[in-house]
Amino acid sequence: MFAMVLAIGLLVDDAIVVIENVERVMAEEGCSPREATRKSMDQITGALVGIALVLSAVFLPMAFFSGSTGVIYRQFSITIVSAMALSVLVALVLSPALCATLLKPLPKGHERPETGFFGGFNRVFDAGLARYEKGLNLLVRRPAPAGGFYLFVVALMIALFITLPTGFLPDEDQGNIINFFNLPPGATQARSLAVARQLEHHYLGGETKNVRGMFDVVGFNFAGAGENMGLAYVRLSDWKLRKATRNKAPAIVQRAMADFSHIRDARVFAFVPPPVQELGIATGFDLELENQGAMPRPAFIAARNQLLGMAARDPLLVGVRPNGQEDTPQLNISVDQARAGALGLSLADVNDTLSSAIGESYINDFVDRGRVKHVYMQADTPYRMSPEDIGRLYVRSSTGQMTPLSAVVNETWSIGPAKLERYNGLPSFELQGQAAPGKSSGAAMNEMEKLIAKLPPGIGHEWTATSYQERLAGNAAPGLYGLSLVVVFICLAALYESWSVPIAVLLVIPLGIAGSLLAAHLRGFYNDVYFQVGLLTIMGLSAKNAILIVEFAYDAEKRGATPLAAALEAASLRLRPILMTSLAFIAGVTPLAVANGAGAGSQTDIGTGVIGGMLSATFLAIFLVPLFYIAIRGGFGRRQVARPEGAAPTVSS
Repeated sequence: MFAMVLAIGLLVDDAIVVIENVERVMAEEGCSPREATRKSMDQITGALVGIALVLSAVFLPMAFFSGSTGVIYRQFSITIVSAMALSVLVALVLSPALCATLLKPLPKGHERPETGFFGGFNRVFDAGLARYEKGLNLLVRRPAPAGGFYLFVVALMIALFITLPTGFLPDEDQGNIINFFNLPPGATQARSLAVARQLEHHYLGGETKNVRGMFDVVGFNFAGAGENMGLAYVRLSDWKLRKATRNKAPAIVQRAMADFSHIRDARVFAFVPPPVQELGIATGFDLELENQGAMPRPAFIAARNQLLGMAARDPLLVGVRPNGQEDTPQLNISVDQARAGALGLSLADVNDTLSSAIGESYINDFVDRGRVKHVYMQADTPYRMSPEDIGRLYVRSSTGQMTPLSAVVNETWSIGPAKLERYNGLPSFELQGQAAPGKSSGAAMNEMEKLIAKLPPGIGHEWTATSYQERLAGNAAPGLYGLSLVVVFICLAALYESWSVPIAVLLVIPLGIAGSLLAAHLRGFYNDVYFQVGLLTIMGLSAKNAILIVEFAYDAEKRGATPLAAALEAASLRLRPILMTSLAFIAGVTPLAVANGAGAGSQTDIGTGVIGGMLSATFLAIFLVPLFYIAIRGGFGRRQVARPEGAAPTVSS
C-alpha cells in the first residue's frame, strides 16, 4: 500500500513542478502557453531527470538483497522505480502537452487574485516569501550559526539512530491470538481439559466484546505432542469494533497473561502470531541454546534452567520459556526371555500383546456413510493407567494355557527426554520469549545474549526464525544506506558533470533522517524493516527538494551569476513548488500514519517516519541548501564557468 501511495505522490509532485513553472513563466514573460511550456521545460528538465535518477538510485539496490528482508525490499524497489520512470515520462511528455493545450494565456505582469480564498493565500504566501528572502540573506552572510546548527542536527541524528531500539517487523493485530499451555510431565488429559476450560472462561466470559470465538486442542501444541500439552486459537472481533488501544490484540494478550499467571496447574502463554506467516510461530524472539562443549545432559539442563531463572528476573524480558518437552518419567519394560521360553511363550506374542493393549494396533477399515474409517484395538482407559495393569494382561502359551505377563516382564522407572532436540547437529533447547511492554525485540535479543554470556563455558546460541531474519536485516541496513548514497552521488556527478555540486545535494539528507528518527522516538516506534524503507524514501525525497534548488542555482551560475546570487535566486524561485509538493506528499501519507485495523502496524511505522522526515527536510532544507551550495561552489578553487555569448567573463568559485 505504501509503495502505491508513494508512486501516486511522485506522479503528482512532478506534475505540480511542471505546471507551477509553466504558469510562472507565462506570468513573468506574457508568452503563450506553448512558448511558456517550451521555456519552462528547458529550465526544469535537468531537475526532473535528476530527481528520477536519485530516487531510482536510492531504491534500486534494494532489489538485490536476499532473504526475507530482500523479499520485502524488492516489492518496494520494483514498484517505486517503475513509478519513478513513469512519473518522469509523464512530466517530460504528457504534462507539458497538457499545459500547452489546456492553460489559458496570461498577459505579462498578470495580477494574481487579491480577493477570496486564493487572494488571501497569495497575500499570506507573498508575506512569507518576503520574510524568507530576508532571513535567507542574513543567514548566508553569517553562515557560522547555520553551520553550527547543521552539525548539531548531524550529531542529533547519530544519537537518535544509536538509541532507537531495533526490531524486525512491527507487531500486527491480525484478528487472532494463539495460546499454548503445558502441564507437568505425566499429567492426564483430564487435567489438560480443565486448563482449556479456564482459558475459555477468560476469553468467552471476560472478553466478550473483543472475542468472536475460540477452539481448543488438547494433546498437541507446537512444542510437541502429549496429554499434558494443548493450544487454543482465539478469533477476535472485527477491527471496526476494536478501535480503542485496550481492545487491540497486544492489550488483550497482556490482560490474558496477567490472568493466566494465577493458573497453578499449568504454564500458559498467549501471544500474537508473527507478522509474516511461516516465519516463526509467535512474536518475540526465538533462539536455540546449543551444547557446544559436549557437556552431560544434566549439566546442560541446569544451564538452561539457570538462564530461564535469570530471564524471569530481568525487567526487559517477559514470557521466556522452553519451546519443547521436559524430561519425563519413563517406564522401561524388559522381557525375561529365558523364563518366557520355559513357559512356552513366544516373544512375538508378548510384544504384540503389549503394543496392542498399552499402545494401539491397526486392524482394518470400514465404510460408514460414505466415509472410510480406521479400526484400532487398544485396552480401555481404566485398564492401562498404571504399571500394575501390565501384569493383568495374559498371553496364550504353546500349550494353550493363559500366562500373565507379570510372570515374564520386569518394570523399572527412569527419567529421560520425550524427544531429542538438535540444531546444526548439536544438542539444543529452543527458547522463546518477548520483550517487556514498551521494549523492542532487538533490546530483548541483546539482553538474552548478555545473560547467555554468564552461563558456564561450552554453552552457545543461534538465533532462528524471525530473530535470525532480524539480525540479518540489522546487519544489512548500513550497507544498504551506504550503497544508495554512493549510487546517488555517481548519478548526480554524471548529470551535473561536477564532483562538487552533488555534495550540496547529499548534505541535505541528514536533515530528513533526523526528522524521521525523532518522529519514531516520539511515537515509540522501532528501527525495523519498514522504518528502514521509510528512511530510504526520505533520503530520496530530501535530495529531491535540494535538486530543485541546486539545479536552478547551477543554471543561474552558468548564465553569469555568482554562487551567492545564484543560490538566493534559486531559493526564491523554487520555494513555492518545494512547499507545494512537500505538503501535498505529506497530506497523502498522513492516512498511513494514523491507520487503524489490519496492517496498521506497518502503515503507521512507514507513515510516521516519512512525515517526520519530510517536515524536517523541507523546512530546514529551504534555508540550508542555499548555504550548502554557496559553501561547496566557493570551496573548490576558482574556475571559469559557461556564460552567454557576448557576456563578460565571470569567475565562479
